[in-house]
Amino acid sequence: MRQIQHFVDGQALAGTSGRFADVFNPNTGEVQAQVALASAAELDAAVQVAARAQIGWAATNPQRRARVMFEFKRLVEARMDELAAILSSEHGKVIADSKGDIQRGLEVIEFACGIPHILKGEYTEGAGPGIDVYSMRQPLGVCAGITPFNFPGMIPMWMFGISIAVGNSFILKPSERDPTLPVRLGELLMEAGAPAGVLNVVHGDKVAVDAILHHPLIRAVSFVGSSDIASYVYSVGAANGKRVQAMGGAKNHGIILPDADLDQAVKDLIGAAYGSAGERCMALPVVVPVGARTADALREKVLAEIDTLKVGISTDPAAQYGPVVTAAHKQKIETYIQMGVDEGAELVVDGRGFSLQGYEKGFFVGPSLFDQVKPTMKTYQEEIFGPVLQIVRAETFEEALSLPSEHPYGNGVAIFTRNGRAAREFASRVNVGMVGINVPIPVPVAYHTFGGWKRSAFGDTNQHGLEGVKFYTKVKTITARWPEGAVEDSAFVIPTMK
Repeated sequence: MRQIQHFVDGQALAGTSGRFADVFNPNTGEVQAQVALASAAELDAAVQVAARAQIGWAATNPQRRARVMFEFKRLVEARMDELAAILSSEHGKVIADSKGDIQRGLEVIEFACGIPHILKGEYTEGAGPGIDVYSMRQPLGVCAGITPFNFPGMIPMWMFGISIAVGNSFILKPSERDPTLPVRLGELLMEAGAPAGVLNVVHGDKVAVDAILHHPLIRAVSFVGSSDIASYVYSVGAANGKRVQAMGGAKNHGIILPDADLDQAVKDLIGAAYGSAGERCMALPVVVPVGARTADALREKVLAEIDTLKVGISTDPAAQYGPVVTAAHKQKIETYIQMGVDEGAELVVDGRGFSLQGYEKGFFVGPSLFDQVKPTMKTYQEEIFGPVLQIVRAETFEEALSLPSEHPYGNGVAIFTRNGRAAREFASRVNVGMVGINVPIPVPVAYHTFGGWKRSAFGDTNQHGLEGVKFYTKVKTITARWPEGAVEDSAFVIPTMK
């Protein structure tokens, strides 16, 4: 049985805790490897390595750090086929989707290549008589990232790319469900020229998470996962004096106004709802057509598109999506489908019991569609995180606007319309962090920032972009004067800029 080890100080490191987790092949349902789960002592040892490495790395000029990022980007691109195959084999998403996962992470690495310019501080000459004031951004020290199973390439690169570029060292605790790709990324960063110990990959479960949250040398923690755990990470990390950005769950809505290009909107919805088997925090699992006529037409077009969907193994180039990540997650999704039936929603398409010939033990869930879903239903209020699309009908624009605005989650929302004024008003008023206008998955480009509102995010700083740079750095402001002659009595009072 293949053993997946930690990656510390530039080399593979066998686990010593005696605890392991199974890593499955979602296509077959078989255990393909075991990953070591770190103890608090193992996590501490990695932090000590990172702390030592960070001193020299922070002293490396930003241009040289940027060169490492350029080379890392080149290496990842050159090995894209290999890395995507690794990702798909443990996650289950199709190869094209795995390449997209990695590419979106590389876009943040691309942004980090510009770190010499981004880190330039501010300067005011002559702020007072003979006084200049300037500021600089400096790294925090050792930072950590706790990442989810659904984007094992993109989200780690979102975190460590910027953190390392600004001069920190990093502890990455990836999901134990698909841990091999993060280790390969660590190896490639060393190959790109980063010193050993700058990026360390430590596998684990709650034991490792708690060790991160309580470790005195870890200055900042970035997290992506469920809202309950995000809340826990934020509260415990903040209580221990750390900066924390904790991204939680989502229930993203797609609003369909009567004037929308319905054919295009439906094609966008199908990809956003069922792509990657719905295992995306920016998936679009709720569609809100405005008016009965729009809803009826939408339903028929969605049904026709579902009929064309192909579910297959992750290496099938014709498949739109593959299996979900584990048997437990498959069972959770199917439990939610039954819950929707019990709550009185109309199950138009039932994806339960889907079986793929030759892969009967794989973790497959067929596409499901509900209509007549009500906002009071638990299946609407909670995140299903699977290939399940719910239709919630609205009579008016105001009703459609209120649904995502009043929902406990506030990650993303999309509106489909030809009316610029309606789109502008919706974008301005909706109580959600990221908005798409005729864009079904409104994930911002890497030089903007990613972050939701309400129970979708805890903390006040977003991922990547300039917000990411701010999160992983601290500002130092210097007020300088070079006086001539004797020190005046005014040196004993607070200086003013008269």
